Amino acid sequence: MQFLDPDAVEAFVLVAELRSFTRAAQAMNTTQAAISLRIKRLEARIGQRLLERTPRHMRLSAAGERFLEAARDLVAAQRRASAALLTDRRRLAIGITHHVVGPNLPRLLRRMGALDSGLTLDLRVAETRGLLDLYDAGELDAVIVLRHDESRRGGETLMSERFGWFSAGDFQPPRGEPLPLALQPEPCALRAMAVRALDGAGIAWREALVGGGVTTIGAAAAAGLAVAAMVSRAAPADAEDVTERLGLPALPARDLVLHANLTGANATTLRRIAGAVRAA
Repeated sequence: MQFLDPDAVEAFVLVAELRSFTRAAQAMNTTQAAISLRIKRLEARIGQRLLERTPRHMRLSAAGERFLEAARDLVAAQRRASAALLTDRRRLAIGITHHVVGPNLPRLLRRMGALDSGLTLDLRVAETRGLLDLYDAGELDAVIVLRHDESRRGGETLMSERFGWFSAGDFQPPRGEPLPLALQPEPCALRAMAVRALDGAGIAWREALVGGGVTTIGAAAAAGLAVAAMVSRAAPADAEDVTERLGLPALPARDLVLHANLTGANATTLRRIAGAVRAA
């Protein structure tokens, strides 16, 4: 029976989720070289290569893909065992922009719940402006938000989010009439981005539905009531990207940025949460 080093397994999971040896090292409060050594020893122990590495890219091997879910289970079990001996629970207040939270929220919460059983997670899902205000006021430990402009610099870029125009698969805009849109009320950076794109393309539009939150906007799009500009991964499963079919202008990508000022165990947990957000 093979006994695996828990730290090596956790290093592998973090590299797989964060797609970066550097970020995995930051999450484990160690060096990139130490992460690399742990994974090499794990591969030697298992007898199979888990990661395919080149100077510019890193991806899971076939064996790594098969091993990843079991590795996550092993790491989660170790955390539960450690948490069973704790008498004080930690608390982490984190905000995530609702623009990137859609049908994947249950999967994201499941992964977050498995990260640290000794943690109480205070999760706020809201619009970027409000989350940044709460962060500045000290009510949130960290926020993951979209960067629409340079008015807020700093933070760590997690990934680039793609946007599209979504509606029902059978949606057809009324001939000779302005394009019906599902929008959030002003001020909303995504609303402004969508309107600028349509105005720049000379496409007339009207408000068909004004709603609060991406869930409402996505529901209107999926019902075929209107077209909505949305982050691709947050769109409802029964809505389609109609950008090309309707000849709508391409929307620019936006960076998803982490703002935080944490140390110790909460910083490590936040790194894992950031990895879960990337992977969701």
